[in-house]
Amino acid sequence: FILGETCSALLLFISIMTMFMSGVVAIFEYDLKKIIALSTLSQLGMMMFSISLGLYELAFFHLLTHALFKALLFLCAGILIHGAGNTQDIRSFGGLSLNFPLVTVCMNLANLSLCGVPFLAGFYSKDLIVELACQYSWGIFVLLMMFICLSLTVLYSVRLTYLSFVGPYGGGTSISVCESDYSLVGPVVILSFTSLVSGPILSWLNFPAPVLIFLPVFLKGGALFFVGVSLLVMLSLQGLTYSYKWGAVSKFSGLMWFLPWLTGQGFSMKTLKNA
Repeated sequence: FILGETCSALLLFISIMTMFMSGVVAIFEYDLKKIIALSTLSQLGMMMFSISLGLYELAFFHLLTHALFKALLFLCAGILIHGAGNTQDIRSFGGLSLNFPLVTVCMNLANLSLCGVPFLAGFYSKDLIVELACQYSWGIFVLLMMFICLSLTVLYSVRLTYLSFVGPYGGGTSISVCESDYSLVGPVVILSFTSLVSGPILSWLNFPAPVLIFLPVFLKGGALFFVGVSLLVMLSLQGLTYSYKWGAVSKFSGLMWFLPWLTGQGFSMKTLKNA
């Protein structure tokens, strides 16, 4: 029993730090594919966080819903990369909503579902994990880190939307003819529909009985509070990400806190030099 509690606590710590690290790195990243990949890493941390609390069925439920809207996000990113002259740098996008209106709507739908906006696919699994986690007595630190990680998800998602679709034109080339190819747009529309209806359908299939959750008001509204704060932080960080004051932080985040070097590159570089 003690070993199980220790393993759960270790998994809880690793999952929270994974969510926090991937969220912070995604804020300072400009590669579109890397941002979405870091978002996937953050949601995997959310699943491991659910498993550490013993919510195995809920982690699988979040895996299913996340797979649907994250596939939509990757397909939309592929269309944007193809239509923007095969570039992945979101700084060269800007104003793509004029050339890609359908992809803009679908990608924003996937981003909103990722953030856990009510009545989208991600809301039914993500909000349930958060509310059930609030019932556990892990301490204020775990709850605070969980809410911070949720706000980081909103922050880098809104930042991606701003730089890609709303912000000023970045100077890259754009080909709006991509939306006339039904082999590209067809799967995106289908996945957009599943992102709308898969949440309640999978919830009814996985949990036929309703889940009763009793929480105080400040915990019930904690997620909405941190989401609102993250929007304000995004607006303030938007100009600072280009400033020299964030150069060291941006470089440290771009290296993913030196994890690639510590886990594999350090040993492989030494081996290749000896070879």
